[in-house]
Amino acid sequence: MRTQIAVGVIYNDTGDKVLLALRPDNVPQGGLWEFPGGKIMPGEDINQALERELYEELGLRVISSSPLITVNHDYPDSSVTLNVRSVTGWNGEIFGREGQRIEWVSVGDLARRKFPEANRAVVTAVRLPSLYLITPNQEVYNEGFMQDLDEILSAGVKMLQFRSKYSGTPHRANTIRRILEICDKNTCKLIVNGDPWEAVDFLCHGVHLSSKHLLQINTRPLPYDKWVGVSCHNQAELDHACRIGADFAVLGPVKKTSSHSGTGSMGWDNFASLVHLAEIPVYALGGMVGTDMGTAQEYGGQGLAVISAVWGAADKAEAARRILEKKV
Repeated sequence: MRTQIAVGVIYNDTGDKVLLALRPDNVPQGGLWEFPGGKIMPGEDINQALERELYEELGLRVISSSPLITVNHDYPDSSVTLNVRSVTGWNGEIFGREGQRIEWVSVGDLARRKFPEANRAVVTAVRLPSLYLITPNQEVYNEGFMQDLDEILSAGVKMLQFRSKYSGTPHRANTIRRILEICDKNTCKLIVNGDPWEAVDFLCHGVHLSSKHLLQINTRPLPYDKWVGVSCHNQAELDHACRIGADFAVLGPVKKTSSHSGTGSMGWDNFASLVHLAEIPVYALGGMVGTDMGTAQEYGGQGLAVISAVWGAADKAEAARRILEKKV
């Protein structure tokens, strides 16, 4: 039987740091950092348990929180489910009420800390943005596209997937280099949909694998200083993504899309069921619009992976901004 644990990722006022606590040496996983929280007691829901635990441990009163990720993990001597919520609104003067060491840590520095194994996916989810923008599938990406991209990224997009099925065209290498320049200018991660060697050769931030490519490999294709994303459509593919050590997945189609009108959609309930079983962050894909961001996160998703919701808008930068702000 799994022990149910409520976990809080507590953000500072500027949203660039989170609170960590150091586990005492005399407890299991001692000497490792963790996100605060504790066991869900009988009769409690996740919110009630989290509010109680954070007050008992830190003197913190939760004002607002939202689901981040659910992680099921098996240790040699126990099995746990981490029910993780992002705590963005709180009050109180935080201190370690149980004598534990606590520290505000930059999100960018989390990967350098040592955590219990179950926290690995939580660290990844904290480091990933809520919006994963995908480029339209074109043969040539002209300067007009590059100008649009620059404006979109300046609106706050922090991760972009370059996806073009025309991988054999002579424009691809120059296109990747040009897009990377714009991404670096806007502190946006560039993930290349293709072969892992492209991410290495072009100094990109990671690779995105199709479901077909995913099922052809049995080990992680890149070291952990690069992102590895995958496309999935069912539980078998998600399970394999977790086995190879992928960092995140895109799951869909959640809703029907004009480009895949003959493909069945899974709906939000099935999306939530699959996400609950995954041990990596999952983005919702397929017919997504700006108002779906809150829905995807309430159903356990990391956020949205979108194409037409941004690229098909009259004001592309404003469309991206409104998705990030969860506005209509």
